[in-house]
Amino acid sequence: MPDPLVISIDAMGGDHGPSVVAPGVARAIALLDGRDVRFLLHGDEAELNAAVARLPALQGRVEIRPSERVVANDEKPARAMRRGKGTSMWNAIESVKTGEAHAAVSSGNTGALSAISILQLRMIGEMQRPALVASWPTLRGVTTVLDVGANIDCDAERLVQFAILGAAYHRAVHGSAHPTVGVLNVGSEEEKGHEEVKGANRLLRATQFDLQYHGFVEGDDIAKGTVDVIVTDGFTGNVALKTAEGLARFFSTEMRAAFTGSLLGMIGAFIAQGALRRMRERLDPGGGGPFLGLNGIVVKSHGGADARGFAAAIRLAVDLARSDFAAEIDRNLKRLTAAAEAGEAPTSEAGDAADEDKSGERSSA
Repeated sequence: MPDPLVISIDAMGGDHGPSVVAPGVARAIALLDGRDVRFLLHGDEAELNAAVARLPALQGRVEIRPSERVVANDEKPARAMRRGKGTSMWNAIESVKTGEAHAAVSSGNTGALSAISILQLRMIGEMQRPALVASWPTLRGVTTVLDVGANIDCDAERLVQFAILGAAYHRAVHGSAHPTVGVLNVGSEEEKGHEEVKGANRLLRATQFDLQYHGFVEGDDIAKGTVDVIVTDGFTGNVALKTAEGLARFFSTEMRAAFTGSLLGMIGAFIAQGALRRMRERLDPGGGGPFLGLNGIVVKSHGGADARGFAAAIRLAVDLARSDFAAEIDRNLKRLTAAAEAGEAPTSEAGDAADEDKSGERSSA
């Protein structure tokens, strides 16, 4: 990626707008350790000039692009698309579309950001909606899980697309040279699961992609960190994510009650405060995540993110832009298309017959 790298920022998005975005950009510059990265800040000119003037680190590193309007946090995606032109969100994405910027970051309305990104950048291949990805803390580090809510119904080919997207993302962001991939299922045995996951399993085994396919994994494998990337449909992924978030809040509340319920507990909390802080940081969702599957890089930061969280989202955008992320996805999607055209992907009937043969072999044994 040529220098300077340019990141386009929707500076008016989220709960706090420039009051968090400007310090977030300054913090990102410090984290980027001298790398030549410039920023386009889209939003209210007067407000952004005032915010930038207060931060010496931004001088010479940012360019303010005036935007007339802002997409409201509660605005419906359809309305945001109709009246989107001229908003800070639209202009931030448009900079990526025209090639002026290498990636865009916004903490604005998630539905509107997704819709505007699809409208301007389009989807790769035959995907209809971007995949939402979660970086899941595990016993071995971090596991990439997708989709976690955007694509409710997924056929086998869509699940394989998620495997391709997830492996490229994990390699770019978490530095794994050979990411392992598993398909989430109700068991690890080949004959278990519905036809969509069995079809994805067959296709991943039959085609040579730039990833290491592990096979089926189960729900408890997510927290174990059995594989680097776990693929599932958006319905299952969202239920798993919300369950994990609920459990994290439950344990946090119980621990707080235990540590504040008595003098001895408070003394214990004081002694353990370093370990508790590290655990809280590990469970922190951080800077958000990208919309995977677009013809361009768009990172969604959390709406309520502080400067640290927004800086993390910027760093994620920089890591993706500087990686082989897009080229790797393109290579693997071409292999998937070639496999489908060549008829290498087993049909449902063939898969069912294979399952019956395996069942018969086990019975005979």
